[in-house]
Amino acid sequence: MRAADEQCFTTHDGVELFYRHWPAKNTPEKKAIVMFHRGHEHSGRLQHVVDELALDDVAMFAWDARGHGRSPGARGDSPGFAHSVKDVDTFVRHISVTHGIAMENISVIGLSVGAVLASAWAHDYAPQVRCLVLTAPAFKVKLYVPFARAGLNLLYKLRGNFFITSYVKAKFLTHDAERVRSYDTDPLITRQISVRVLLGLYDAADRVVPDAQAITLPTQVLISGNDWVVHQGPQRAFYRHLGSSVKELVELPEFLHDTLGEKNRHLALDRIREFITRCHAAPPSLLDADRHGYTKDEETRNSQPLPALSPKNIPFALTRLSMRTLGRLSEGIRLGIGAGFDSGATLDYVYRNEARGITPLGRFIDRNYLDAIGWRGIRVRKAHLEQAIAMAAARLREADRPVRLADLAAGHGRYVLEAAARLLVKPEFIVLRDVDEANVRDAATLAQSSGLADITRTEKGDAFDESAVASLTPKPTAAVVSGLYELFSDNHLVSTSLRGFAKALESGGYLIYTGQPWHPQLEFIARTLTTHRGHKPWVMRRRTQAELDQLVHAAGFRKLEQWIDEWGIFTVSLAMRE
Repeated sequence: MRAADEQCFTTHDGVELFYRHWPAKNTPEKKAIVMFHRGHEHSGRLQHVVDELALDDVAMFAWDARGHGRSPGARGDSPGFAHSVKDVDTFVRHISVTHGIAMENISVIGLSVGAVLASAWAHDYAPQVRCLVLTAPAFKVKLYVPFARAGLNLLYKLRGNFFITSYVKAKFLTHDAERVRSYDTDPLITRQISVRVLLGLYDAADRVVPDAQAITLPTQVLISGNDWVVHQGPQRAFYRHLGSSVKELVELPEFLHDTLGEKNRHLALDRIREFITRCHAAPPSLLDADRHGYTKDEETRNSQPLPALSPKNIPFALTRLSMRTLGRLSEGIRLGIGAGFDSGATLDYVYRNEARGITPLGRFIDRNYLDAIGWRGIRVRKAHLEQAIAMAAARLREADRPVRLADLAAGHGRYVLEAAARLLVKPEFIVLRDVDEANVRDAATLAQSSGLADITRTEKGDAFDESAVASLTPKPTAAVVSGLYELFSDNHLVSTSLRGFAKALESGGYLIYTGQPWHPQLEFIARTLTTHRGHKPWVMRRRTQAELDQLVHAAGFRKLEQWIDEWGIFTVSLAMRE
């Protein structure tokens, strides 16, 4: 047996989570495998995987997920599934920094629920690790009770979070009698799971499985053919949709759910060992994904009229009609129709989140409008932008450098001004620039009311004008571009803008940028809402996080941190100018 060091790391919300580290034998640690255990289990139950993979020159790591094993939290619970995905990102980054192992030399193995966490992380955060191995991913748990998911959803809305106990007995997990015995007697096994986590697991799978083309990492999927716990259909769909140029499906016909704890697990471990050993392929370039690829195809479909007899025409037409009749009682809808639903004025209205309208009916309509999932995500993005600005400012102060903020597509600049007002030390200077003169005027008014007018300059300017961006004075130490690139499909425009930011920022300066790698209402938006640019249909091409990060990296930045909302819609990233 390889002996494990027992350690802790501080995750993104300040909680300390437990993990085990099996050092490489008799060699410097240059490569690593990070493992994420099944639901109900903990890192100690992966000792046999470390030993039987027999990769002595590779360091091994495995955590106890929050609420499991020796990590804190209510047993089987988490503040949310997205919260746990962020834990994954923090853990892997901790290993890379603390143990000095480059991200591209880290392989990831996820088991069951751990496999869904790992796949959601690969989709949402686009990590540049070596490869991904998913064993019996729990994309769809077999609940056996008809309408169980719908019932749990309803009870969760009525009661809030509660817990259910797993129905799965150890004999349905593996044919290995010793593994069955150890499962039944292990005091650290967590037999309950919170409904919040279970529903979050389903919701994550609902978007990651059909959108798996966004995952370009080399990926191996192992399916247990006699699995009583999870359905195989979504596993196969995930594999079909994968965007990886290097991918492998391994079917193990007689295996139960505990793939790496089965009696004949050497069949699985041999395939994993071989896959990890040969995965050195560079990720494919996505810099031209605006010209071809699945998100371009999606944009093209949403920009074309529906067939005359398509049943979708009816609900979309009714939505457009209702918005232009009763909808005008809502101040938000009326503003969107007039200024554009993607305008700075609309975003500032969404940020304020105060339902207004003509008559109580208008305020009711406005409340429902403001509670649309996209607008909820926008408000979470605002909070994440403020976190990113605070982190950049703290890093600059630690380096004894001034904090000079610039946002070159600021709209009304609310998130920058509110973030700046919360800093312990005010920025030396703030520049708020926008291409729309009305936004510039409103940003100046907001700066005045925020008490920051003395350090804020507002001006008209185009964030896609490379020379204008590059010539910013005084030179910013932290620049923000939020909600802009999502509105433009053309990667050449984005690259031009990013080159301007790279020239404007000195080495060691920070760029804060946003993305929209997924959205549940793209077609609805394209067929019902209009933009501020000539009141045309609001058709968006989403960029996967991998594509966006490649564009940022090509401009000379290194990504440091990322945030994403619980629905996986909007991202905020912090990068440093190299």
